[in-house]
Amino acid sequence: MPVVALKKQNEEVEIPENLSDILKNKRHLTDAEISVLKSNGNINSDSSWQNVFVSAAEGEFDPSLIRSAEIHGFLVLGRLVPSTLKFHDLVLEAGIYNSYVENLVLEDDVALRNVAYLSNYRIGSRSIIFNVQEMSCTCHSKFGNGILKQGESEDNRIWIGVGNENDGRAVLPFEDMITADAYIWSCYREDAELQKRFVELTEYGQSKKLDTFGIVGQDVIIKNSSLLKDAKIGDCCYIKGAFKIKNVTVLSSEEEPSQIGEGVELVNGIMGFGSKVFYQAVAVRFVIGRNCQLKYGARLLNSVLGDNSTISCCEILNNLIFPFHEQHHNSSFLIASTLCGQTNIASGATIGSNHNSRSPDGEMFAGRGFWPGLCSDFKHNSRFACFTLVSKGSFQHELNIKYPFSLVASNGEQKCITIIPAYWFLYNMYAIARNKSKFTKRDKRVKKVQHIETDPLAPDSIQEVTWALGRIVELTGRYLVKKGWERAVKAESPEELQQVAADFLHKNSDVEFSLCDFEAQKKYGAEIHKPVRAYKMYRKIIKYFACSVLMEYCTLFNTRIDREELKIITTQLPLYTKWVNVGGQIIPEKKLEELFEKIKSRKIENWSQVHAFYDKCQKEYLIYRTNYAIYLLERLYSMKVRDFTPEIFQDIIADTTEISCEMLNAAHSSREKDFIDEFRKITFRNDEEMAAVLGTMEDNEFLSEMKEKTAKFNEALLLLFNIDGGEAV
Repeated sequence: MPVVALKKQNEEVEIPENLSDILKNKRHLTDAEISVLKSNGNINSDSSWQNVFVSAAEGEFDPSLIRSAEIHGFLVLGRLVPSTLKFHDLVLEAGIYNSYVENLVLEDDVALRNVAYLSNYRIGSRSIIFNVQEMSCTCHSKFGNGILKQGESEDNRIWIGVGNENDGRAVLPFEDMITADAYIWSCYREDAELQKRFVELTEYGQSKKLDTFGIVGQDVIIKNSSLLKDAKIGDCCYIKGAFKIKNVTVLSSEEEPSQIGEGVELVNGIMGFGSKVFYQAVAVRFVIGRNCQLKYGARLLNSVLGDNSTISCCEILNNLIFPFHEQHHNSSFLIASTLCGQTNIASGATIGSNHNSRSPDGEMFAGRGFWPGLCSDFKHNSRFACFTLVSKGSFQHELNIKYPFSLVASNGEQKCITIIPAYWFLYNMYAIARNKSKFTKRDKRVKKVQHIETDPLAPDSIQEVTWALGRIVELTGRYLVKKGWERAVKAESPEELQQVAADFLHKNSDVEFSLCDFEAQKKYGAEIHKPVRAYKMYRKIIKYFACSVLMEYCTLFNTRIDREELKIITTQLPLYTKWVNVGGQIIPEKKLEELFEKIKSRKIENWSQVHAFYDKCQKEYLIYRTNYAIYLLERLYSMKVRDFTPEIFQDIIADTTEISCEMLNAAHSSREKDFIDEFRKITFRNDEEMAAVLGTMEDNEFLSEMKEKTAKFNEALLLLFNIDGGEAV
């Protein structure tokens, strides 16, 4: 380790070169101070006591506050005067008592008591270290970052095997990692040059010198804990009763303090700002995002957990999980998975299986809003569209669910599954309407590095809606041919058959039939129920999304949509039709390609610059969506927007107003069932007791807000388009 040699009275004291600043305004002990220290039962490996440095300011060192200490290496002290540190019920005097210390730097007013072994650490002001068995740092520590020190081989790197249990998607953890970083690293594996550059971004600016010194920030409390080794602890962190914290960075600040509780074991990873890990939870090879909770014996292994997530009583292995993930009670993620956020895993769910081939288990990918029911299990490989609700059951074959907002149900081991597309909008509007508001309120992050889209109707889900819409038309055409429908049978091209099917779906609202989609489940396929209702709802959803985006655009630029504005949008704004959920942020695929080119050409040199690129995309997110909204309307009406008549704009407004009102009424109706259903009442003696326990419909803040927002939305919608002659359509 490089050293700075300080000499006094022919004695040499070795101070690490990267800590040479700590001796500013410091002095050696006086003979009188050494005498007091000896009389207080302190032992020093340096008989001359020249290895101890104290504040040079007058009156800032009281030797009586160091008692029964054993000192090795060097000891550098900031202000140490009689003072009391208090945290909850713990009250301690500042100073060093009954502790072994080696190569230690204490800043002002630190309390150190009953620490059996403390080596190579710098501890911030007003911190308390109490009843700790061992706290040490090696010179080659990386604090959980996937970097290498001088002379280390690649075998020393700590990788996190997300998304694939063979480490085929493994990523390197680093202090500033967010789920967007983990996603692009784990996904685009075919680009070897890009993968190499990701490693270089992680190494950028990191010291390779073997001079690492442990770090404890200011106002930190560490008590009743067994082992902290190679740990970097941020300001205001509270650690109590931890079992093992090894090769870890705990990010914490006054605004977003983190907490680690009893029996916790953290090894090789990064814990985010404002997060809490307690009650025998274990995390090994991990990155935990901001405002997360890991508790009640949860095991997080080889995984990255996104911001605002809660994991308890369960096991998660080889997963990349985007923000707002909820997994409570006993459940397991035994398939290596990528989950795109806003997910909720029910009790007893087993996302995994025994090997169904001679190779290791495969993968699962689920879009936003994946909600499997109680005791459900899946085979690998499986994929789910956004907001897929899976009913309780055992799914014995691989699934490829590409219908967003759908309900999926099992009909038995050797039968087709059932899919109801657009189920959320047809039968559970309260849940889907509340989604954005719910997640926005749960976002307790002070600093929001990872951008998160919480609106169910966003480009990632809408592009799936457009696919599902086309798929229903395609399957309906096949159905009509099979049934001998004359126009369908006589169709001379796939395009003509598609038009016939679309006309049939438009004109036969009350017809009940099912479609067969053999691509949705291996071997037995799926039955698509209520295709007409789903088709019409999907179309309304697209119109609602498009109008919502255009209304945002008009609000931002204080304008209305007239012919001239349409020309500006379609000719001057970029058109992106393919979108990617990047860790929770929705980004056009073309912009990702631009990012990758900048990384490979070294125009982007570090992850901070990558994050700046994300920020720029988020700032321009509305602009990216605006031309996409027009593109969607053009696809629905099979013509360019310049050819839209006032009647078409009127139709768009009518359908959008209808679904806006439907969302309010259906949300109200969905919630009302909880209060009027007789079986909901059977555990209560009377309505008054029920109201006291559950509240009333009138107490529902969300519904009241939604009613007000819907009225404003519908009013603004009437003024959205200003077509031909200046008259609102």
